[in-house]
Amino acid sequence: MYKIAGELGFILCRVSTIRETRSRLLQLMGFSDYPFVTKKYGDSTTFPSHEEVLEFLNEFAVEFGLAEMIRFETEVVRVDRVDSRNDQWVVESIANDLSSNEIFDAVVVCNGHHTQPKLADFPGLDIWPGKQVHSHNYRVPEPFRDQIVVVIGSGPSAKDISREISKLAKEVHVSSRSPNLEVSKLDFADNMWQHSNIDRVDGNGEVTFEDGASVYADIIFHCTGFKYDFPFLKTGGIVTVDDNRVGPLYKHVFPPKLAPGLSFVGLPYFAAPVLAIYDLQAKWISRVLSGKISLPSEEEMLADTREYYRNMVEKGVPKHHTHSLGHEFDYADWLASRVGLQGVDERTRSIQKSYYKFLVENRGWRNREWEFSDGVQEEEFN
Repeated sequence: MYKIAGELGFILCRVSTIRETRSRLLQLMGFSDYPFVTKKYGDSTTFPSHEEVLEFLNEFAVEFGLAEMIRFETEVVRVDRVDSRNDQWVVESIANDLSSNEIFDAVVVCNGHHTQPKLADFPGLDIWPGKQVHSHNYRVPEPFRDQIVVVIGSGPSAKDISREISKLAKEVHVSSRSPNLEVSKLDFADNMWQHSNIDRVDGNGEVTFEDGASVYADIIFHCTGFKYDFPFLKTGGIVTVDDNRVGPLYKHVFPPKLAPGLSFVGLPYFAAPVLAIYDLQAKWISRVLSGKISLPSEEEMLADTREYYRNMVEKGVPKHHTHSLGHEFDYADWLASRVGLQGVDERTRSIQKSYYKFLVENRGWRNREWEFSDGVQEEEFN
């Protein structure tokens, strides 16, 4: 296992310095054989902090001896087949300025999709004089003190960060391309406004929205997600990234033509429950590679993948949402069935459904208490 960082939990460690934002529901954070609630955290904190999640992952790594299997401070620069007639893979890596090549029977790509920020684009951005930042680089709200900030996005990062920086910023204007958007001043903050998409920006610092309003902003804050990026992976065009679709992949994991020698973990997003899905993907891959279970034929996997793409078209789902699972449990249940485990339990299903109903009713803003239907009062975000 290769890791470019010098420590475990690097990505979570980076965001752990966000002091007040919270992570996902605790009940959705554990692994199938190492649930979050069995540790010291208990059930008292429904939304664990990033520090707690980092600690949990580090403890998981210690428990199963993962650190000993990781080559830290090692960058993989090329993954390629030995030749077109050979199922083996050559992995070129760099550590301490020294390059090495090794041959493996299989490669699992696990860099996910939270490493390459995706930025919004609109007319005038090349001449706009203010600062720009992506949520990937956000740490603390102090740099936004007394600033007029335009936050682009409508997801959890945009909602949580905009509320956090509003405590110090002069004004926060949240721009979203979400349909049926109510353009208005937000009632839970004196200095926050909701806007439609940005129409253009100008060299004098003005930001004009499609709703006709405009502000002179100091900072544009991109909470616009990430894009899949595998610059090291050479497959001769067999696996491509097209409009943020990595494919073709059978069940978001195996490219039919290169399976089982190449696989991916961590591509799905808006997945439920997210860590359990990555855990189940890894278990499925390990069972396939060890010969305990078999994959369908290349033709069957390709036909299944094409059918998945056709269903997306029929439902009007854009290509760039190929790996968005819509907070449904079907995928987790399917993976669990592949590896002989039970699917998502009913309490977890009820908790997630209750919470996302709460988010929909509040337009995604976690600005008041959420209470689960069994009477357990949950954490307040004010």
